[in-house]
Amino acid sequence: MIARFAIPFFLLMTLVVVPLILALLFRYLLPRRLWRRTSLACTFILWVLTGYGFLLGFQQFQVRHIEYASADLPAAFDGYRIVQFTDAHVASMTQQMVQRAVDSINAQHADAIVFTGDMQNIWPDELPSQTSYFRQLKAKDGVFAILGNHDYAVYQDCDEAEKTANCAKTVKAFRDMGFDLLLNEHRIICRDSDSIVIAGMENWGIVKRMPRRGDVQKTLSQPSAISHQAFTVMLQHDPTCWREKILPECNAQLTLSGHTHGGQIELLGWSPVAMKYHEWGGLYKEGSRALYVSTGLGALIPFRLGLPGEIVVITLRAKALNDN
Repeated sequence: MIARFAIPFFLLMTLVVVPLILALLFRYLLPRRLWRRTSLACTFILWVLTGYGFLLGFQQFQVRHIEYASADLPAAFDGYRIVQFTDAHVASMTQQMVQRAVDSINAQHADAIVFTGDMQNIWPDELPSQTSYFRQLKAKDGVFAILGNHDYAVYQDCDEAEKTANCAKTVKAFRDMGFDLLLNEHRIICRDSDSIVIAGMENWGIVKRMPRRGDVQKTLSQPSAISHQAFTVMLQHDPTCWREKILPECNAQLTLSGHTHGGQIELLGWSPVAMKYHEWGGLYKEGSRALYVSTGLGALIPFRLGLPGEIVVITLRAKALNDN
């Protein structure tokens, strides 16, 4: 229900409720001759920023390049390029935006493309119209995907039988787009006699009302068990899973997540989502292991301010054991 009314609620808050709260504060904090003008000025600024975020800010995205070095990476994979995109929420995007994103992803000439969840807003019927766009994605070793919390039936107002059927429709839509959808599974990528693993967990987060279907052990044992030492890229939509499950339960060197959207607002390097998530955007390290949280390509609410959508190019580097 909350997701269905997210946009009207956001507009009500930014255009009406917040200006009224500010006006009341200024009335009691400022002299009478100033509070009206200050309230009007702040309301005008808030309205302009809201309009910008909807009309222009949401249309923008950037290609971000990062490197991750590991002593566990086989030499044959030095320079391996993974392109990550996440949180597309395609029902909120125009077809022109989707095509522009697909073209930008293909322009990176990836060895592998990964999508880390939240393709739909609420319903699987949002997805078939996007199939032709995402089938254009090309990478040497394939296009891999996992489901995000919105790709399950969490926000659907219907009975359990219909929710189950809708989840099946979503899975089919992902596969129709040409994605290798990983449901607590992994794939082995080979270069000559060397290999790495791309593993995809189902959603798991610390918020219990969200889907918690992720299983680390199953992910690394299906379709076949892999070596504990194998270099593994773990795909997990919710970054809170990294500290709770992935770090203590496996040896995955690099985890790629999304989910937070970076709060869709960033001012001087700070986002309000930082009050909820410790890892909310960018690269985080714990010893030699790392988590990259992408701030996403789209959003349920088509609004971004100071934080454009992103496509991430991760270049893997083989690191000598004696390197710092």
